[in-house]
Amino acid sequence: MPNLSDLKNRIASVKSTRKITKAMQMVAAAKLRRAQEAAEAGRPYAERFNAVMGGLAASVGTSEGAPKLLAGTGSDQTHLLVVMTAERGLCGGFNGNISKAARAAAQKLLADGKTVKVLTVGKKGREAIKRELGDHFVGHVDLSEVKRVGYSDAASIAQDILTRFDAGEFDVATIFYARFESVISQIPTEKQIIPADFEASEDDSTVYDYEPSEEEILADLLPRGVATQIFSALLENGASEQGARMSAMDNATRNAGEMIDKLTIQYNRSRQAVITNELIEIISGAEAL
Repeated sequence: MPNLSDLKNRIASVKSTRKITKAMQMVAAAKLRRAQEAAEAGRPYAERFNAVMGGLAASVGTSEGAPKLLAGTGSDQTHLLVVMTAERGLCGGFNGNISKAARAAAQKLLADGKTVKVLTVGKKGREAIKRELGDHFVGHVDLSEVKRVGYSDAASIAQDILTRFDAGEFDVATIFYARFESVISQIPTEKQIIPADFEASEDDSTVYDYEPSEEEILADLLPRGVATQIFSALLENGASEQGARMSAMDNATRNAGEMIDKLTIQYNRSRQAVITNELIEIISGAEAL
């Protein structure tokens, strides 16, 4: 049984930990609001852009003039998995869930005889899948110095991916990220970005005349479409990370409080036992006299 000094030190230690987790929870809550607003503000643009691109892609189809980013290479042998996670931990299952989805996809592709290459964005995801997929790593994007993700960061990642595609390094590219739903719900999402996979809006009856041709417009817009989807994923990840961290730190703060209560009760009982023993010794000594 621990002595009073040990219990007192443990209580002080847990109280210090609770202060840290509470502070991290408050910081995450402040960052979550901005990140959530950015993610929600970007959704209408991304959805409308994808709808227009879907209409263009549907009109072009698989014609000979279709851009390579839309038609693909004609093969699906080599897959590039872009795993997008956080640079820091202490955010519950956020990083682990994305990494788990990427590992499952990679294992399925390898089982089907496909070649897998992995590009990581965020060091936590890289650390999580390094043991199983380390031999398949082809690159890493470090965003640890970026305080607020901007479109330029997404454009830089997109340019790297497009350069690899133009060099014939892969046939299909898929991004993995977490879509923000709420503070307690972040959904791991897998989305193919090359060849472009757009869905035309079913209820859009607007008819467009394009100048120049659809093929030329697609050739110009498809690279921007890749950057837009990556930017949208980064915004969703940012909100998901802060939501997951806020929830995790709230749970940690509650657990620390419960532990402090239990240790305090144990400390008081031990202290009472020590005082009782001392009184018994004093009374016994007095009676002996």
